[in-house]
Amino acid sequence: MIRRWPVRVCVLLILIGAVTSCTQLPSNAQRTLTAEELVRAHQWHRMTLDAGHFLLRAYGPEPVAEASTLTVYLEGDGLAWVTRSRPSTDPTPVRPMALQLALADADPKVVYLARPCQYVTSSACGPEYWLEKRFSPEIIAATGAALDALKERYNAANLLLVGYSGGGAVATLLAAERDDVIGLVTVAGNLDHEFWTSFHEISPLSGSLNPTDRAMDLVNTPQWHFTGASDAIVPPEVANAYVRQLPDATLVNLITKPGYDHRCCWESSWPALISPIRKALGRP
Repeated sequence: MIRRWPVRVCVLLILIGAVTSCTQLPSNAQRTLTAEELVRAHQWHRMTLDAGHFLLRAYGPEPVAEASTLTVYLEGDGLAWVTRSRPSTDPTPVRPMALQLALADADPKVVYLARPCQYVTSSACGPEYWLEKRFSPEIIAATGAALDALKERYNAANLLLVGYSGGGAVATLLAAERDDVIGLVTVAGNLDHEFWTSFHEISPLSGSLNPTDRAMDLVNTPQWHFTGASDAIVPPEVANAYVRQLPDATLVNLITKPGYDHRCCWESSWPALISPIRKALGRP
């Protein structure tokens, strides 16, 4: 659990979920309403997936045809901290960035998957699962079960995983253990949380799996990792630490966007960024 707070971490916490005392925190209902209003405008609907240990929230369109490849967007860490010293009691994101990216994707076979304990809770939801155990084996297993349920619902054979921030870590860990992932995309992804916690001088995420430890399991998986040159939350050095574990021949693309930070300007440019990835994978 995070215990030491250098000055630069104040900015980190505010941007990844902590809310300062002068800012009124939206309730879980208000945060959920934000997501519901976004999806309603696109005629998407809500799904609650029973993943054993957890219930997971998903949003997507009605299945209309067989989806040879289903693109699944995985949300970031959400509201992990309320203040610099007080963890959140509910990690539902204030601004669901992965959902915004999913809705900006013009492909009709796209679905959004929240992280465990976001939007919907269960008896298993304790703060450790959005703090030090945010990438724990049980989190990865539950998310994998949710992916299986979505594949069945949308009659999909393969998956293209897109993870934002901490969702990039989850997507990478899942891609490393599954044989149905044809491509991995991360946006500001936390691909090496040991490097990340050391960089920010915060306590390690004990109990969490580290994506960089599974890098060699992904040498045959096409990968695109987007970073923002101005990202103070998950700086490009984090993705660089992950990529250094891979051989030169790996199908990995590391793209650093000048002027982009942890949130700006991914949503507005996302259609242009995801389109060439689909072409490279043989998708229109």
